[in-house]
Amino acid sequence: MFDLGWTELLLIGIVALIVVGPKDLPVMFRTVGRFVGKAKGMAREFSSAMNQAADQAGVKDVTDTLKGATDGLDKVTNPLKSATDALNDSVGEVKRSMSYEPGAETTRLSKERAEAAEKIRQKSAEMAQERLDREAAEKAAAEDAEKAARKQARSYDPAPTPPAKTAAKKDEA
Repeated sequence: MFDLGWTELLLIGIVALIVVGPKDLPVMFRTVGRFVGKAKGMAREFSSAMNQAADQAGVKDVTDTLKGATDGLDKVTNPLKSATDALNDSVGEVKRSMSYEPGAETTRLSKERAEAAEKIRQKSAEMAQERLDREAAEKAAAEDAEKAARKQARSYDPAPTPPAKTAAKKDEA
């Protein structure tokens, strides 16, 4: 209603002290306090009387209906609220679908899915083992080829020069 801060109240108090005087100031504040209390009481009484009259006239039902109608409008105008409501609904559906009920359709599907997953795991393991075996065989073949190449390089001996010619060359030099 009135927005009075501490500085405004201090200014009013100083003006009241100057105008009224220090002797009559407590009496004035007491009178103003009683007046404000009576005004608040009358406002409270008026508000409660209006609420009672509205309840008797059925206005509360109308306001509830309007609030219910504006809730749908609020979801349209507030996309974040509608998104969180949709997320909560889907989480609820997932929780309901994950609940275990013996003999239910979901458990039968779960068993079929588990069997299919196990078959996929077995096939993947077989293929991985085949790949590892193939890579090991390729590595062994490469090592054998490298060993053979080294052995051939060591055994390669160019034709030796005869010893007589080398001695003759030394004499000539």
